[in-house]
Amino acid sequence: MFETLSSALALTKSDIITLALICFAAGLVRGFSGFALSAVAMASAASFIPPVELIPLCWWLEIAASALLIRGNWHNARKKTVLLLSIGTLIGLPLGLTLTTNVPVALSQNIALLLIMVLATLLLMGLRLEALHRPLGTVFAGIGAGLGTGLASVGGMVVAIFMLSFKGAPATMRATVILFLLLSSGLSVANYFLFDVMTQIAVFRGIFFIVPVIIGVHLGTKLFIPRWEYFYRPFCLTLLIILSGAGLVRLIA
Repeated sequence: MFETLSSALALTKSDIITLALICFAAGLVRGFSGFALSAVAMASAASFIPPVELIPLCWWLEIAASALLIRGNWHNARKKTVLLLSIGTLIGLPLGLTLTTNVPVALSQNIALLLIMVLATLLLMGLRLEALHRPLGTVFAGIGAGLGTGLASVGGMVVAIFMLSFKGAPATMRATVILFLLLSSGLSVANYFLFDVMTQIAVFRGIFFIVPVIIGVHLGTKLFIPRWEYFYRPFCLTLLIILSGAGLVRLIA
């Protein structure tokens, strides 16, 4: 039986167990923070699964997590902000994909990750970017997210930085990121089929590994309780610093 599963997923028994644990941990982080599922999965699994194979897998996991989380967060999300971010992303994404053909991939990823690390560190130290939280500024943040997605697949982290850059209720920040990631995942699926990234094996993997992600997301939401909301912003900023730093180490090594 395990041989059949291993063949269908094109993974060894050890890889399946390891990836299931990674997906659970990524779901746990996503359930609490509202983002970083793909970043955690990429940072942890890229050593034994090619990133091009992780991208469609992460799409399935993000869709499952977003569908589970949106039910309790729809009313808290800043829908106008999400709309403006999405408009900006639609502008920035093709620009990022175009630049990818002219800029070395490793260089663009290093720049994007370094920028996220620096911004997260400055925000953790007290920097405020209130000027961004006007309609035009929000669109520009969306363009930055689109560029980040096209250049280095870090659009979600860019939006997280944007939402954490001003004083707001943690529940509102978290819900807005969740809604944005749901919409952006829906917009990106066509590209995966267009470029033949969403293979049959990717579908099998996505359906199978949804289970540990859902369990992790469910437990992660239990950690997001009022008395711990004070820790939400520093936790997320520290998480961004760790993930961007891990990405830089992986690219340089």
